[in-house]
Amino acid sequence: MKSRARPSLTPPTAILTAVLTAVGLAVLPTAAHAEPTAPAGGPPAVADADAGTGTDAAPASAEETVAAMQPGWNLGNTLDATGDDETSWGNPRVTQELLAAVKAEGFNSVRVPVTWTQYQGEAPDHTIDADHLARVREVVDMALAEDLHVLVNVHHDSWQWVMDLPTRHDEVLNRYTATWTQIAEAFADAPEEVLFESINEPFFEGSSGDAQNAELLHELNATFHEIVRSSGGQNAERVLVLPTLQTSADQARLDELNATFDELADPNLAATVHYYGFWPFSVNVAGYTRFDEETRADLTSMFERVDQSFVSRGIPVILGEYGLLGFDRHTGTVQQGEKLKFFEAFGAEARDHGVTTMLWDNGQHLDRVGGFGWQDPALFAHISASWEGRSGTASSDQVYVERGADPQDATLVLEPNGNTLTAVTHEGQPLTEGADYTVSDDELTLHAALLGELTSSQEHGVNATLDLEYSSGVPWQVQVLVHETPTLESASGTTDELLVPAAFLGDQLATMEAYYDDGGIAGPQDWTPFKEFGYTFDPDYEAGTIALTAEFFAEVRDGATVELTFHFWSGATVDYTLTTSGSTVTGSPA
Repeated sequence: MKSRARPSLTPPTAILTAVLTAVGLAVLPTAAHAEPTAPAGGPPAVADADAGTGTDAAPASAEETVAAMQPGWNLGNTLDATGDDETSWGNPRVTQELLAAVKAEGFNSVRVPVTWTQYQGEAPDHTIDADHLARVREVVDMALAEDLHVLVNVHHDSWQWVMDLPTRHDEVLNRYTATWTQIAEAFADAPEEVLFESINEPFFEGSSGDAQNAELLHELNATFHEIVRSSGGQNAERVLVLPTLQTSADQARLDELNATFDELADPNLAATVHYYGFWPFSVNVAGYTRFDEETRADLTSMFERVDQSFVSRGIPVILGEYGLLGFDRHTGTVQQGEKLKFFEAFGAEARDHGVTTMLWDNGQHLDRVGGFGWQDPALFAHISASWEGRSGTASSDQVYVERGADPQDATLVLEPNGNTLTAVTHEGQPLTEGADYTVSDDELTLHAALLGELTSSQEHGVNATLDLEYSSGVPWQVQVLVHETPTLESASGTTDELLVPAAFLGDQLATMEAYYDDGGIAGPQDWTPFKEFGYTFDPDYEAGTIALTAEFFAEVRDGATVELTFHFWSGATVDYTLTTSGSTVTGSPA
């Protein structure tokens, strides 16, 4: 397909007003999002009714469309892969069965991230490979056949070439125009259940700062809007999704996007942001091992800002990706119970504020190879339960009993989230209140005799799992574990990796501190002694090792002595000493 001439954009004076407003130098009216107007002669007929659920009824409003998409799921690391094809990042080819499974799990929409770069020809046309475009349409049609709404975007192109807009303005804008011209034409007859997202996580390199970034993103979003709206068919009224800079929910970024909404004055627009949690908790760094009040406050304030900035004005919001950043390494980066509390609270806030959410899944959640089950059923149980209501939790999902010692009473603080504790069960059998446990206000105390009975085998690790059953939602599971203080052995290796032999003895690693012997902080993130889980250290419970990574040693002084303290969830700590010389590293218990 040929690229067309650069579209006529919003008048320069209007753009300038919008940008100045976004950076606090002008004021625009705070009028509510414009109400939809009926098209002349009545609503257009759905051009491709077999591909979706369109009827002759009036088109759904943007708010109705976005609400109908809740909850949503991301087909991540597939059509957005930057390799030779959709399988190049390790996921299998998309099938009808996969999308049927997504629908069966309760999802009502799927975001289909697409990277177009490697499938485009040279300038000036930047023609998209016909087979790739047909494959994207095929996947979209599969999703529509399962009664799923679909969100299609321009994905990793954002960091492959769109980011160069400040320094190669015309070249980048021409390519962006050519890309969306072809996508819009290919999907012009798709039903209204297909939505377009202008660009994934936009950012710019080489700009002069916030003001120029705001201007450039407005230009991209306005260009996208003009291309799609003028391309005919269903695109005249299709819901279009516009991101903030970096899809951030910071207030300045929300204000910038609001200026664009005011300028475009189109009722069929939606906003999108992404949220991966309070950063230190999300990656487990700086000692943020728990879903504490600071982490919770970051979550609630994000939803409040999005609500006040968009939802309250009648602009629907799609939270296009959510999860925890540590999941990029593995889902064990954040302790199980703490992550469950995060996702439970996330779902509650989204529901309270009327925000549609789309779970980021790069293949690590829904098993696309082994039968479409969930890699972590408990995690998905809490996520899916949060779509409808709240589940009770507790201060921890672990009770540690020292091996060989007389058990002591163990107390957990209940977090009922509006529910009532109705039972405590073990293997489906209710325990006896008073004899096995007591409840006082918000405290549950498991009696020493019960814990002794449950851990009579004295085997290291999980000896029993108790279910705290609340009046609604998913039961909160508490593991009862037998442990001893872990032991570490001497090791030698290189700055590429040091594997420390470890006998975990039923315990689990929470975090690691690193200091030089002179008291200075060692390793990356030198503003905190508590290092990032998975990035600088990583336990392997099956292999019996703790890996100290190349990333850790890359920021350790040559010839230095480093004192490590490993903190375990039982409360135990173990000290370990490292010495470095060139690329050689040795370690020994302190």
